[in-house]
Amino acid sequence: MSGKPISGKPEKIEEPAADAEAPAPAKKSFGKKKLILLAAPLLLIGIGAGLWFSGVVPKLLGMKQVDPHAREAAKPAIPVFVDLPDMIANLNSPTNKPSYIKLQARLEVSRPEDVDKVKQEMPRLQDIFQTYLREMRPEELRGSPGIFRLREELLGRANVAVAPVRVNDVLFTQLLIQ
Repeated sequence: MSGKPISGKPEKIEEPAADAEAPAPAKKSFGKKKLILLAAPLLLIGIGAGLWFSGVVPKLLGMKQVDPHAREAAKPAIPVFVDLPDMIANLNSPTNKPSYIKLQARLEVSRPEDVDKVKQEMPRLQDIFQTYLREMRPEELRGSPGIFRLREELLGRANVAVAPVRVNDVLFTQLLIQ
């Protein structure tokens, strides 16, 4: 036998208090909180995407919607080319043997009304180009990287000389290095 005294009274079994059941609904509310925390951002993203693609947000931000038909009508202007006079310059050669460069080039400008302004500045352009060419060494002009650097340097100098006119490109029609 167990060592318990036998009495005629039944033992009281303690029932759990109603307070103990309270955590169970808390778990359900935590699940609802999770659902809300996950669903709210997705809902906001969906609403934002809908407003963006419907065109409401771009209008509010001041963005212009480009009409495909207007794009065809606004074609870029045909560039205009201005021929530079032939230039011959002696290069800065470290040896006693003289080296020369002969250059024929064209300047590309966007507007036809800029041609007269470029022609008025032609003496300044020639002076700047000649001065730059005389400081070049033959080694600096070797290969396509050397020619590319020459083009970029002449383009920068041309834009400075004819400002406010914008020169878009310098095109070489003939380039001889001897």
